[in-house]
Amino acid sequence: MVPLLSAGVAFYGFLALVPALVAIVSIYGLVASPAELTRQIRSATSAFPKDARDLMVTQMQSISRSSKGGLGVGVVVGILGALWSASSGMKHLIEAINVAYDESETRKFVKLRGLAVLLTVAAAVFVVVAFALVALAPSLFDAIGLSGAGRVVAAILRFAVLAGGFLVGLAVLYRYAPDRDNPKWSWSSPGAIVATVLWLIGSLLFSLYTSRFGKYNETYGSLGAIVVLLLWLMLTALCVLVGAEMNSELEAQTKVDTTEGSGEPMGERGADAADRLGPVPAGRGGR
Repeated sequence: MVPLLSAGVAFYGFLALVPALVAIVSIYGLVASPAELTRQIRSATSAFPKDARDLMVTQMQSISRSSKGGLGVGVVVGILGALWSASSGMKHLIEAINVAYDESETRKFVKLRGLAVLLTVAAAVFVVVAFALVALAPSLFDAIGLSGAGRVVAAILRFAVLAGGFLVGLAVLYRYAPDRDNPKWSWSSPGAIVATVLWLIGSLLFSLYTSRFGKYNETYGSLGAIVVLLLWLMLTALCVLVGAEMNSELEAQTKVDTTEGSGEPMGERGADAADRLGPVPAGRGGR
């Protein structure tokens, strides 16, 4: 079930990718040169599959050239429109996480779409802030006279911060995305840690495979880069959903109330995983 859900999330994520890039470049353009963001994206995603990275960078370069920067009504409307379109991908990710947590979606359209937009905005702002810090790092190193081994350590720490941001983002996603009472942070974090580690290792291995063994361009021609990007998005979605599944199963192994607030008895906690022990009974949950 999880691989099938991951494929669906990857497809909708692919459709939402360009609007998301438009939003990110537009927001970044309010504080710095969009072209600088493109350079930082290429550097920070060096471990990603080359074809997928090149496709995203090419799109960002095209968007950067057409971005006028500055803050005006047209820019604001464009950003809002791009965020709304990109939130469609987030909405389908929320639905997949519901299934991983064995929940059925009951929220109204406005509440669900509002949550999707809010999470999309948070993700876009994180990307902008993260890469703004990455862009400022070289100047900061020069200012404090850092060189040699110090720069290597600082570069490692810089990427560790980005990975940490991804981990925190997943913990937030696991806490607020499912249609259930929010789990405590201590119960949304284990899956986030596992998903982040799996994603980093999986992305690196997939990058090595596509660069050395995968002949997607020979098989699919001009569609090769798109196929690689879709496979990488599926890998990313798979890691995210595995983390959600892990959190759900961990909650189902204890009688302790894993939801926030005062301790409630089992059956009254508003969360399938917190209201049961062991496997999901047949016919229950979002599966």
